[in-house]
Amino acid sequence: MSASTFDSGKEFLSDLLKELASGELQLPDFQRGWVWDDEHIRSLIASVASAYPIGAVMMLETGGDTRFQPRGVEGVSFGSRKPEPVRLILDGQQRLTSLYQATLLGSVVETQNAKKQRIKRWYYFDMRKAIAGEMEEAVVGLPEARQIVNWRGEVQGDYSTRALEYEACLFPLTDVFDSSEWRRGFADHWHRAEDKSELFDTFEKRVLSTVAKYQIPVITLKRNTPKVAVCQVFEKVNTGGVALNAFELVTATYAADNFSLRDDWFGPRENLGGRRGKLWQDPVLKGVQETDFLQAVTLLHTLDLREKHIASGKPAEDAPAVSAKRVAMLNLPLTAYLAWRDVATQGFLKAAKLLRLQHVYSARDLPYQTQLVPLSAALARLDKRADNDGVRKKLARWLWCGVFGELYGGAVESRFAFDLPDLLAWVDGGAEPRTVREALFDPSRLLTLRSRLSAAYKGMHALLMRDGGLDFLSGQPITFTTFADEKIDIHHIFPKKWCEDQKLPRTRYDCIVNKTALSARTNRIIGKKAPSTYLGQLQNDAGMAKGRMDEILRSHVIDPEVLRSDDFEVFFEARRVALLERIAGAMGKPVAAGGTVEPMMDALEVDDDEDTAAESELDAAAA
Repeated sequence: MSASTFDSGKEFLSDLLKELASGELQLPDFQRGWVWDDEHIRSLIASVASAYPIGAVMMLETGGDTRFQPRGVEGVSFGSRKPEPVRLILDGQQRLTSLYQATLLGSVVETQNAKKQRIKRWYYFDMRKAIAGEMEEAVVGLPEARQIVNWRGEVQGDYSTRALEYEACLFPLTDVFDSSEWRRGFADHWHRAEDKSELFDTFEKRVLSTVAKYQIPVITLKRNTPKVAVCQVFEKVNTGGVALNAFELVTATYAADNFSLRDDWFGPRENLGGRRGKLWQDPVLKGVQETDFLQAVTLLHTLDLREKHIASGKPAEDAPAVSAKRVAMLNLPLTAYLAWRDVATQGFLKAAKLLRLQHVYSARDLPYQTQLVPLSAALARLDKRADNDGVRKKLARWLWCGVFGELYGGAVESRFAFDLPDLLAWVDGGAEPRTVREALFDPSRLLTLRSRLSAAYKGMHALLMRDGGLDFLSGQPITFTTFADEKIDIHHIFPKKWCEDQKLPRTRYDCIVNKTALSARTNRIIGKKAPSTYLGQLQNDAGMAKGRMDEILRSHVIDPEVLRSDDFEVFFEARRVALLERIAGAMGKPVAAGGTVEPMMDALEVDDDEDTAAESELDAAAA
């Protein structure tokens, strides 16, 4: 940012606090609430009284294109007045609010102790300690009743009247900018005793004068500073410790036009009555966050701008970029959000329908939540065309390429930008999307897929169900209903305990090659038994012929005879190759089966406990 976009200088603390009271100085509504505790407040007061620096404050001039809904700092009430602020506080809220509350608020300060328990405090200077230079100990916080009470309820110190304040030589912070009345009362109480007059004179010179003259460095961004720059500067200098997402910043922008983005998403009082509530009714969409939705809306808006630019005959190279990056979201006009929000909502619902057709039935089993964003935007634009068989197959292929190519982890906003127009062009007969072209699956990756932390692991689970995996007991295809009713999940084919007893490498028996979609009932019957044992029990319990059981096993790409022989190594290699063929079919491109996997085992020997713990945590969160 160039020097011309901001001013810097020093301003008196007293003037800044008075501006808070008048409303000339307010907060942008995206600022977090005031959270400082009693210890921080007392330390801050001590620093000011000692003339120590407490850091610079950053402001933004109002009246420019960057408009935020303003609000007063904690404790300030404007009543029926709605003063227009001259400046907004970007950094310094906690410090200025703490000092305002302790001095000009005029009522007890509601804060918290070190244990986060709510407390109320009045703040004082112990005059004797203050002039002795013991400033940290000189700042005293008293309870609301201004009495110190022990655990028996006995009053150990009472400062609840002016006379008792004078007696204890405790000067209230509420009088720090105008001490004349308190001083007169203090002098009268002590009958103008010389030692007490000298005490106050020294206190006034060393402490009150220091506070009155205290100045704070202030950096003020000018009103012509772009919104994106304002938000970026705020996040770099904010000392609150919690980064704001784009949704919160856009919410503050829209509030200036009397539109509540938060209510539109969360519903009134966050009771799930908004768009989130509608989307979260679908199990696949239960993890969709407000920023995901805002990204989809932004994609649709920027694509529309680009298409209109090109349609008008203007050069394509000058067209606005399709984007869902933070800058694009922050610049999303309210009119654009209102125009595309319903379209985006329908896009997400259509995405859930498409994912169910691919046998992804819950947010827990969704390979990439990030991939929902361009998929939803594409489906929103395609509308009814998305129901056509050919279109659906292309979308499914793109989906699986993203999953098994593992292209949607990490920062993916750039991929959103080219995937949306690529998909739409592909549907209209254009070239394959870049994600389809770039997707590659390394055969050795199968051996490291061992938990839901991997998108490809979840993808393999869904793919086996999609391609006809039958329930071991009922023999029925795994549908949405049977998935829920039978508690279908990923389980070992050769049981874990059996494998351990056979001293098999964990990297082999715990990877996806030795796992498939099984019901909870089936998994209980399997238990710790060898396949040759549990297959017979499954057949007996289900009243099933051996040939039918073999058919079910083949639907999970398991060689029945090999499984019945309990030959793990032959089973493992045959199924590894078969799974690679399934992946190749889903991606629509060859995947080399590769040679023996034995040389890779040492490199793949890693501790599995961490994966298991992380997976359990994810499962608990999803539940």
